[in-house]
Amino acid sequence: MGEAPTLIHQDQQNGASNGSELKDGTFQTSTTIGNKTYVIGGAGSETLSIDVRIFDKCLGEWVNPTVLGTKPLSCEGHSAVLLKDRIIVLKKNPKPDDHTWFLEVDTQYVRQQKKKLGTEVVAWSKGVIGNVGKPVVISGPSGVGKGTLISKLMKEFPSMFGFSVSHTTRAARGMEKDGVHYHFSEKSIMEKEIKDGKFLEFASVHGNLYGTSVEAVEMVSDAGKRCILDIDVQGARSVRASSLEAIFVFICPPTMEELEKRLRKRGTETEEQVLKRLRNAQTEIEQGKSSGIFDFILYNDKLAECYGSLKKLLGLDGYVAPPPNPAAREFNLPMDYSVSKLDDRIIIYCNSLELENMIMLDVSSLEGGAPGRTRGLDFIRMEQLHIQ
Repeated sequence: MGEAPTLIHQDQQNGASNGSELKDGTFQTSTTIGNKTYVIGGAGSETLSIDVRIFDKCLGEWVNPTVLGTKPLSCEGHSAVLLKDRIIVLKKNPKPDDHTWFLEVDTQYVRQQKKKLGTEVVAWSKGVIGNVGKPVVISGPSGVGKGTLISKLMKEFPSMFGFSVSHTTRAARGMEKDGVHYHFSEKSIMEKEIKDGKFLEFASVHGNLYGTSVEAVEMVSDAGKRCILDIDVQGARSVRASSLEAIFVFICPPTMEELEKRLRKRGTETEEQVLKRLRNAQTEIEQGKSSGIFDFILYNDKLAECYGSLKKLLGLDGYVAPPPNPAAREFNLPMDYSVSKLDDRIIIYCNSLELENMIMLDVSSLEGGAPGRTRGLDFIRMEQLHIQ
C-alpha cells in the first residue's frame, strides 16, 4: 500500500496546479482524473527533474508508468493544467522555445500503447506555437514519375516544402554526411527506438534497417515547412497507422505498357531488373488503389496536367505567399507566475493581477501530439487583446 499524495497542493476548482515545494526539496504538481492522481516533478540541485508517477486510489498504491515520447529537460519549476485528455505543463523561467509541454494521459495514442504494452502509459509531447501545413506522403511504383513531380514542387516552392532525413544502420559511403544524406545509427539503438514508437515506418533491406523517424519529420515542420515523404506502399501503410496527420497521394501510370516504356527508356537496368520492377509495380498499383491508405490517386499521363492536379489538391492552385510562419515565433515566460483555466484558455498571471501582466494561452486549436509535437498554441498578452 502506498501513501496518498496529500501534501501536494491542487486547485480543484479551475484544474490548475501551480506546484508545491516539499520538505525533501522536491517540487511537484498533482492532477486528479477519476481515480488516478498524476504527480509531475522531482528533485535536483539547481534545476528540478520532470518525472511522472501515478497514485491509483482503487489500488491504494503508486504506479510508475511507461513514459513515451521525448521527455522535457529539467527546469526551475512548473505549473500544470488539466485539459480533456492531457495535462499541459508550463515551465518556470524556460528557454523561449521550451516553455510548454503536454503529458498525454488518455489520448488515442496513449490508449493504443496501453493496449499494445499491457501497462500504464503516459506520453510527452512538446508544445509549439502556430501550425504548418500537413506533411505529404507520395507513393507510386518505380518509373511513374513521382520523383519528377516532387522536384517540381521543391523548385517552385522552395520555402514551403522540405524532406525528412531518413535513418539507416548501414555505414556511410563516400562523401555521405551524417544528418544530411542519412542519420547513421547503430542497429541496437535504432531497434530500441523503433520499439519505443519513435519511427513512423521502417524496413529491413539486405540486413540493414532504414526508416523515417517522428523527430525527422517534426524538424522539417519546426522550420516552418511541409514535409514530403517519398515512400513505398508498405511505408505509407505504417505512416497511416501512426499518429501523424498527413495527406496521402498515390501516383499511377496511365497504363502498364506506358510504365514499361518509361523503365526501358531509362536504360539503367538489366532485363531481369526491369521485369522485377514491373511485377512489383503491378502489386503496388493494386494495393494503392484498393487499400484505402491514400486520399488521392493521380494518373501521370501528361506531366504538366498531373503536376497541376497535385498542386490543386495541396491547395497551391493560385498560391499567394503567406505572411511569416507563426511556427517560427518564440515567447518568453517569466519565472514568477501562476495560472488558471477558463474553457479552452489558460490565464497566466505574471507577478500581479494587473492587465498588462497577464497572458492568455489559447489551446482551442491543438493539432498533432505524441510521439511528435503538439502544435497550435497561441499566446496573447491581455493588454494587446484589450487594445484590439
